[in-house]
Amino acid sequence: METKTLDQIKGQYYGEIGTPERDRIERELESLRIGFKIRNAREQKSMTQAELAERIDKKRTFISKVENDGGNITLKTLFDIVERGLGGKLIIEVQI
Repeated sequence: METKTLDQIKGQYYGEIGTPERDRIERELESLRIGFKIRNAREQKSMTQAELAERIDKKRTFISKVENDGGNITLKTLFDIVERGLGGKLIIEVQI
């Protein structure tokens, strides 16, 4: 049996890198990762969603949506969550 890399499996099931379908899936996955990282940081600080929401003047349901979806938030909101809400530092990297 031939061993395949994760990239080979992704290419087989989701399309090759650079195709529209693969790009869409990768963006969705990155959005989920953002939400997951926010949830982990909040839990490490023993904060509830309501406490985080209060720090950034949002509703608890908004924090829940961000943590479960991560997508469709502005950069300002992302900075607010990480820096004002969690007391961290947001670093954004652009790869070309």
